[in-house]
Amino acid sequence: MEKHAEHQHEKHVTHYGIYILVWLALLILTGLTVTVAGINFGQLTVATALVIASVKSYLVLTIFMHLRAEQKAFRVFIGIALFFIIISFVLLFADYSFYIR
Repeated sequence: MEKHAEHQHEKHVTHYGIYILVWLALLILTGLTVTVAGINFGQLTVATALVIASVKSYLVLTIFMHLRAEQKAFRVFIGIALFFIIISFVLLFADYSFYIR
């Protein structure tokens, strides 16, 4: 029982340098998103923007929201939510691709 209580009080320390690097990466990725929006990649424009947004979301979840330091059950719930979001996007784009034609 003692080990469980000690485990709950462990602190996850992220240094300021990591926060600054992630912030700079988010700024660069935001600029890249704006640049991609101005370039016509055809049907890949939206997919490219979603990939960049996914990378940005991953950085925010793992670094700023400290998801790496959370308990495994919490990470499983986040994974399930992401799974259903991906299914929703796949169904949305499948429907959208048939609607446009």
